[in-house]
Amino acid sequence: MSRLYDTIEPNVIDEKMLQKAVEEQGPQEELGQLAKREGIDYKDVTELQLDFRNILKIDNLWQFVNLTKLQLDNNIIEKIEALDSLVHLIWLDLSFNNIEVIEGLEALVKLQDLSLYNNRISKIENLDTLQELQVFSIGNNNLTALENVVYLRQFKNLRTLNLTGNPVCENEQYSMFIAAHLPDLVYLDFRLVDENTLLDVIQNLSNFEIADSKLVKYNEDITQLSDMLMTLEMQTVDQLEVRQGDVSAKCQIENTGAASLLPYCRDLENHHHEKLLEIAITTLEKIVKSEFDEEMPDDVRLLFVDKDTIVNAVNASHDIHLLKIDNREDDIITKANSWSSSVIEEVRKPLRLGEQNPAQGKDKQQGNESTLSCSSFLVQQAERHQVPANVAGPLPGSQRG
Repeated sequence: MSRLYDTIEPNVIDEKMLQKAVEEQGPQEELGQLAKREGIDYKDVTELQLDFRNILKIDNLWQFVNLTKLQLDNNIIEKIEALDSLVHLIWLDLSFNNIEVIEGLEALVKLQDLSLYNNRISKIENLDTLQELQVFSIGNNNLTALENVVYLRQFKNLRTLNLTGNPVCENEQYSMFIAAHLPDLVYLDFRLVDENTLLDVIQNLSNFEIADSKLVKYNEDITQLSDMLMTLEMQTVDQLEVRQGDVSAKCQIENTGAASLLPYCRDLENHHHEKLLEIAITTLEKIVKSEFDEEMPDDVRLLFVDKDTIVNAVNASHDIHLLKIDNREDDIITKANSWSSSVIEEVRKPLRLGEQNPAQGKDKQQGNESTLSCSSFLVQQAERHQVPANVAGPLPGSQRG
């Protein structure tokens, strides 16, 4: 892709080379001989050809201030430099050299035709001031990125572009991509940009516009869906709060209902105690008078020794029953509150169900067998004397409800 040093020694542009080049390119007849004798003013030179001279470095061109065309092709130049004084240059040929970077062209604002063909360039850059550029040849280099060509969109006068021989040309979308991003091109890679390529580009642009419109519609749908989900989330939060309130209210109602029954149970127990105490004293009097001829368990008969003993036994039974009622009340309230907490926790955090503590206030081991046996015996006596069932029935707590 680039020229190697020939057997000839590399050269730099010196006065001798410039003088010889100007003479060779000037008139060869009588007028030319006169110019040689009187000398040539480099300011009058508008075209200069320095090709095939093994030039390694550009230099000593500052005197050619009116130069419009410069040929430096087929040398071994490695860097673009020393061209700042050539502000009138329109045509520049640096093809077939060893240049790796585009640089040093900032001052050439009038340049219209630039050839960098067959060098080692890997990126199109540093051409921003060349807004008059019409023809650009950069084939046979190392351009690999198709996107780098987009850099050339800034050159509104560009009509001819040569990229052939670069790796970028192997891309399947190469021609269409160039035509799409540089629609004013007339020639691409020495070929006229045909109408079919333009039609394909237009069709693809149409497809892109359709895709863009669908993308906008999809974005609108996504936004609408997001708003809907946000609204549903807020409604769900409100419903959860209402649900929590309902659960709390229900628990309060249940606790109130249970609490309203327990005082009635205490009243029944007190009434039962009074009747039971009355029957116990009556039975004691019959035993003392030897008027009680019914069978009685031995452990119960031991309680009917005197009035204090039987009264203490009946009172102990009464205290046990009241304690059972109190424990039952505590148990109901504790279980209701526990259930309420578990429901609320389940609603709020379905993935983390809290374990509930066992209900507190378990029934304690109460009384002694003699007292309970006495109670059972007195109940039987109450039934014999036709005491109402709701008053003298089984002692509360003697059976689990």
